[in-house]
Amino acid sequence: MDLVARSVVIFFFIFLVTRAVGRRELSSLEPFDLILLVVIGDLVQQGVTQSDYSLTGAITVVSTLALLTVAMSYLSWRFRRLRPVLEGEPLVLLENGQPIERNLRRERITVEELAAAAREQQIGSLDDIRLAVLETGGQISFLEQRDRS
Repeated sequence: MDLVARSVVIFFFIFLVTRAVGRRELSSLEPFDLILLVVIGDLVQQGVTQSDYSLTGAITVVSTLALLTVAMSYLSWRFRRLRPVLEGEPLVLLENGQPIERNLRRERITVEELAAAAREQQIGSLDDIRLAVLETGGQISFLEQRDRS
C-alpha cells in the first residue's frame, strides 16, 4: 500500500510540474531536455519504490500510474469544467497580425520564435496571420488572413 500512496503523490507532483513548465517547452524537446527527462524518470522511480527491486513493486507502481492516467483522462472527458485544469486551454498568441505580448510573455515565446513557426508553415509574414493559437499539445496553429484586396 505504501507503493500506491507514493505513486499517487508522485503522479500529481509530475502533473503539477508539467503544467507549470508550460506547453511550449514540452513540445520542443532538445537533446539535453530528453536526457534530463530520463534522469528525472530514474529519480522518480527511486523515490516511489525506495529501491524496491521486486517484480510486484514494479507492477504495483506501473499499474497505479496507468490507472491514474486513465482516471484523469476519464475525468477530463466526463466533466467539461475540469478540462481547462487537466488539459489546459488554447491560448491566442497573435490576432490580426498583432502579437499579444501578455500571452507571449506568459508562455515565454518571442515574436521571432512565432515568426519562425509561421515560416515553417509557409507563412511569410506575421501580417498575413489572422490568428495564431498555442494549442494544448504545444504546437502553434495559424489561420491566415482572407484576401485583403
